[in-house]
Order: sequence, then structure tokens, then C-alpha cells
Amino acid sequence: MINTIRLSSLIAILLFSMSVFSQSDRWQQHVEYEMEIDFDVKKHQYKGKQKVNYTNNSPDILNKIFYHLYLNAFQPNSMMDMRSRLILDPDRRVGDRISKLKPNEIGYHKVLSLKQDGQDLKYHIEGTILEVTLAKSIGLGETVSLEMEFESQIPVQIRRNGRDNAEGVDYSMAQWYPKLCEYDYQGWHANPYIAREFYGVWGDFDVKINIHKKYTLGASGVLQNADNIGRGYSDRKRAKAKKGKIQWHFKAENVHDFVWAADRDFQVDSKVFHDGTKVYFVYIPGEKTTDNWKAMPNILDEALNYMNSHFGKYPYPVYSFIQGGDGGMEYPMATLITGERSIGSLIGVSVHEWMHSWYQMILGTNESLYSWMDEGFTSWGSAATMNYLRKKKLVPGDYVADPHIRSVAGYVRFANTGNDQALSTHSDHFKTNQAYGTAAYTKGAACLTQLQYIMGKEPFEIALLKYFNTWKFKHPNANDFFRIMELESGLELDWFKEYFVYSRDMADYAVGDVLTKDGKTRIDILKLEQMPMPLDVTVTFEDGTSQLFYIPIRLMRGEKQFASSVKVSVLEDWPWTNPSYSFEVDKTVQSIHIDATGHMMDRNRENNVWNK
Repeated sequence: MINTIRLSSLIAILLFSMSVFSQSDRWQQHVEYEMEIDFDVKKHQYKGKQKVNYTNNSPDILNKIFYHLYLNAFQPNSMMDMRSRLILDPDRRVGDRISKLKPNEIGYHKVLSLKQDGQDLKYHIEGTILEVTLAKSIGLGETVSLEMEFESQIPVQIRRNGRDNAEGVDYSMAQWYPKLCEYDYQGWHANPYIAREFYGVWGDFDVKINIHKKYTLGASGVLQNADNIGRGYSDRKRAKAKKGKIQWHFKAENVHDFVWAADRDFQVDSKVFHDGTKVYFVYIPGEKTTDNWKAMPNILDEALNYMNSHFGKYPYPVYSFIQGGDGGMEYPMATLITGERSIGSLIGVSVHEWMHSWYQMILGTNESLYSWMDEGFTSWGSAATMNYLRKKKLVPGDYVADPHIRSVAGYVRFANTGNDQALSTHSDHFKTNQAYGTAAYTKGAACLTQLQYIMGKEPFEIALLKYFNTWKFKHPNANDFFRIMELESGLELDWFKEYFVYSRDMADYAVGDVLTKDGKTRIDILKLEQMPMPLDVTVTFEDGTSQLFYIPIRLMRGEKQFASSVKVSVLEDWPWTNPSYSFEVDKTVQSIHIDATGHMMDRNRENNVWNK
């Protein structure tokens, strides 16, 4: 009996260990934030109390933890300041402005106390990172309570966060609280903040903001005391306030960040969209805003209809478009956007930032390592959505057959300057802002266009939707994404990932010799650069007819799935080691065009065409 119990216990331990370390559905850390701040609008400062219940779902024992203190970046000689001043092409919204901030204009977080389960902790601040030595290690499955008191000051508007932005919004409260760094299968991600990307822990937020009663807020999450607030959130117009302040109470579940903004002149409009999502529009009314902001709800309802059907169902109950920030910046359940725009620009930035809900807020990729999986996929999705809205005549501009070709051509132009860097470059370490932006946005979007070209339109669209549904709320990496593409297409795609993500190599194919003899024509295709790609070759004959020839590459172990309406002749696989490829047709040829649709990323398209 004793031996049986011991054996059963041993088996249970082994099974548990196997489930932890197999990571078939990777573990996620979990946080529960409870925060309350008291905001002094005269000093632009606030005092806060934060309680975090942190659950360690990793197989590792944690002896330290780390927090982001983002506001510390807004100080002279900070890493963000130095990076902005020394980079070859500084962001015009920052430049050298941080270096000139006065003491009452800087941003900061001051940690006044920090306890673990009631016990004082030792901690050290290095710029924008708080390093904490735990009083007691956190084991597998254990939850600890971390209580902090802090004091913060909001900087004059510099980047995303700040006060008094260019359109007069009083407070844009992004990255405004001490935020736990993420710990995942790669370890801690305690990256200093230099104004690039973010990565956060999934969790629930319970946030109470005490601020002067004249201010109206927009925020992530669901307002818990709408009847006490009024101002567009309920039928009540005003709430009674004690000592000139009112408390705003928001909750947001299963998110990895929380944003809010406040202004004395904010107006709040709302609409329940077709799928039940309640969407808020928080803006300062005026000649440059009101008409266009009033037009937003109906247009964006149609946009959500498209996004839900093509990219996955938006899972949260609310979303807020909030005027603020210094451009457009995405957060869970909300975005900050500058609002004095034309209707086309306003809808464009709104669609792009909302599209981030799919490719960052819900999937939660580590943006620092894989910014292209966030910004690039978002750009691809927003381009498709805007093209749909143009087709519906809801926004200005012409509908086009394919809105994604522009990103392919755009990246080729930049790559030909020689200033491009591999997608695998950490976001903070690109040599220039242009190299980062072109990689993250343009090449990231072109990645999806290349996969659609390689796989075929139908399997690609199915795979993209499957990627979202498989990896939502799980922090996928590049391997996870490409594996979904492989499973749906039946192709091997590791070759594409290695070339496209981890190198700067590019394809360059050219039409070589075209020799006609006895009514037959031999066509030579040349591979001029390292990266292999399958080819669509359109051949037009002298009798006016055309034929599409498809050349797979042997590395794929399969073929593209063409639409049933497309007539195509599939040729033998091209081994990537061979610098040329030849095939024969039974007619005299008038012209040849490699990739006539322009979907393939080709270094030099001028040599893709041959005319008799």
C-alpha cells in the first residue's frame, strides 16, 4: 500500500513536470493591479498606491523582479534623451527637447516604499528600471502581494505621455505607473525605455483616479461608477464632488497595459456597434474636430465588421478613441490619437490604432524583439480595412485591387539604399529611426504579402485567422507564426523565415536568353541574388494568347494553391543552388514577365520583363 502511494505520487510529479516543461501552450505570468492615485492638477503631480498580486506560472524560482519606470525617461541626460540627440535622424517630436526641460517640466517616478507580503524590500533604480531583490523567492505557482507607494510628475508633452499636447489636451497618461516587467520563456525583459516598443504581463487592472471635478477622462476598461460621473458615460450630467475632486473607477480584464487621458473640455460620445461593443469617442469639440469626430462612429462600425470577419473577433466589451498624445498610439481597449485631422486621416489613424488590438493587445507579441509582427501586421490589416472602406465609399480615396503592393515596392526602394537592417534586430538597436520604421512597418507588412504570394490567397487568409485564434493571449514569437503558416499551406517555410527575418538578402530574378527554333522557344530565367523564391512567369505568345507558368522551389516541398479560376502550368522544382532555370514552350514568344502582379519582393524589376 505504501509503495503504491509513493509510486502514484512519483507519477503525478513526473506528469506535472512534463506539462510545465513541455510548454506546448506556453505558460504566462499573471498580475492583478489595484491602483489609486490622487492627482494635483496645479503641480502636474500625483501620489499613488499600488498593490500587485503577482503569480509565477514559470518553471523557475524568482529571486528578483523588475519594474518599468517610464516617466524617468523624460529627464535631461536620460537614455531616451541621449539616444534622441545622438541618432542620425531624431524623431522631430523629441529632438533635443528633453535636455532642455526644467525641474518642474520633467517626468519622474519616485518609489516611496515597496513591500512583499508586508515585508520591506531592497530596491535600486537604474534610469527607467526598478531592480528589486525579493525578501522571499517566488516558486512555481506561487502568488505574492507587492505593495508600493509612489510619487510621479507628468512631463511637458514630449512623446506619447505628457501634459499640454499640441492640440491643447491637458493630460495624455500613457506609461504613467510603475509597471512590472515581463518574465517569459526567455527570462526577464527589463529593457530601458528609449521611446520604442513595449511588452507587458497579462493581468487585470482596477484603477481609481481622484482628480479635480472639472476634468473628464477617457481610459482603458469599463467605467465602474458611470452614474456618479455622467458627462456622456450615463444620463447624469455632473457628479457631486468632495473637496473639488471626483473619483473615476475603471476596470480592465485580461490586458497588459492601461492608459487614460484627461481634459477640462473633453466631450464624450458613444455608440454600441453591431457586435455589441460599446465604443467611446472622447475629444475636444471645435471647428477642427466636431464634424469629423461625429462622423467616426458609423464609419468605424463598418470597419469593425470587416476586422472581425477577416482577423478574428474583438473580445473586449468597450473601446475608446481618445484625443491626446502626439500622433497615434495603441493601448488595450483604447488609443490616443491627435484629433485635428481631415476625415480620411482621422479614420486612417483610428483604424490603424484599433487594428493593434488584434496584433498587439490580444496577441501580445514582444514588440522589442518582433516589432514587425505588431507594426507590420497591423499596417497590413489596416491597409486592407481602409481599402474596404474606400470600396464602400465611406472614406475618400480610390479602391484598388491590392492595397499591399505599395509596401513591397517601398521596402525595395529603401533596401536599395543599403541602409536597411535585418528584422531580427532588437527594436532599440536599429541605427536609424528610418531603418527601424521601414523594417517594422513596411517590411513587416510585406512579409504577409510575400507569404500570400508563396502560399496562395485562400490558404493564407485561413492561416492568418488561425494564427490569431491559436495564439491570442499567449505572446507568440516568429516561430509560432510561421509554423501556423506551414500547417495550413502544407509547405516548408523555414527557408523564407531565415532569409526574410534574419538576413538582408533579397530576391532578384531576370529573364535570360530566349531562343526560338523550329517553332519552339527555350526560356532561361536567372537567379541573380541569394534569396530563392517561387516564380509566377507570364508568357505571351505571338498569336496574342498568354499562359501562366509556375516554378516552385525545391525547398518548399510543395506548391502554391492557385484559385480554381486560374489556369497555370506547374513546372519542375528549382533547386536553390542552381543560378539558372530553363523551360520550353511550343510556340513563338512575344513577351515574358516574371511576377506581373508585383507581389514578389524583387530587387530589380526592370530585368523581369523581356519583349521580342
